[in-house]
Amino acid sequence: MASVRPTRRIHEFAQSINGTTHGTLPTFTEEYYHPNVEWYGPAPVGELSGRRAVREGFWEPLLTAFPDLERTDYMLFGGTFEGEEWVAAAGRFVGTFEAEWLGIPATGHATWIQYGALYRVVDGRIAETRVLFDVLDVLRQAGYRAVPSLAPEVVTPGPSTRDGVVLDDGSDDGTEQTLRLVEDMIFDGLGAYDGEDLDSMRMEEYWHEDFMWYGPAGIGTTRGIDGFQEFHQGPWLKAFPDRGTGGDAVRVAQDDYCAWTAWPSGEATHLGDGLMGLPATGETVTFRVIDLWRREGHLLRENWVFIDMIDLLDQLGVDVFERLDAHPASIQR
Repeated sequence: MASVRPTRRIHEFAQSINGTTHGTLPTFTEEYYHPNVEWYGPAPVGELSGRRAVREGFWEPLLTAFPDLERTDYMLFGGTFEGEEWVAAAGRFVGTFEAEWLGIPATGHATWIQYGALYRVVDGRIAETRVLFDVLDVLRQAGYRAVPSLAPEVVTPGPSTRDGVVLDDGSDDGTEQTLRLVEDMIFDGLGAYDGEDLDSMRMEEYWHEDFMWYGPAGIGTTRGIDGFQEFHQGPWLKAFPDRGTGGDAVRVAQDDYCAWTAWPSGEATHLGDGLMGLPATGETVTFRVIDLWRREGHLLRENWVFIDMIDLLDQLGVDVFERLDAHPASIQR
């Protein structure tokens, strides 16, 4: 295979999804996936190993449910992490929901599936995928409300600057500045939380005053540091006061953009009541999270956050799909 930049290869992969059918899936997966690909996705799909498992466990059910599926990336950029090539992407699928997917009843309507992903590329093929789809949001669009949200749930927009798809080399200086800012924000900012005062994290040193935080269904989207603290960070830290970050975090940056994930991305004890309307369970839980940021000057201006909410709710005693199957009216709004 001729050498192609990993970002351009993933861009080609994303575009090839549009128009792919059950008949062309074997060719598609052979072309773009390494034979021993490892695929890490959200509940209830989970982990898949090898081309065939990825095709049968993910792509075939998805295309059955949404036969006119199209994918649009509003962010796509790449970089090297520990000597390996990674590409980050975020965007949405859209298609007509014609057959059930993951147990969610079809609606016959256009439906958006929002996602964030990181791909490890080896010899022009995807050797590892870490991807989170907002499955809870698909449930919401289908008319089912599993948990309340404090902030508005929206079809998340792309970067306000409309420059999130970066296919070629960027600025080394800009890339280093972005990565350093994100690392400082996580380790020196979020890591400084004293357990009581949100201001102890000094987010104004890292975030723009009109910072946009785009969260998943069940949490929603907020604006500004005050909005973020009131509608997400405060309730989240009340529920999980001892939250910590996961190890072995993959970090990719290019120009003004950065992506970050670990699998799991963190661990905490559920000690506080109220988040998503749930009482504290006292259970230790893990999070699967993919974060993407856009830097503007010396501050972070936008943050896209994908969380495996189905998996988290399951750990908190809420089996969304069991409820949907046994008592659909109980979660229908």
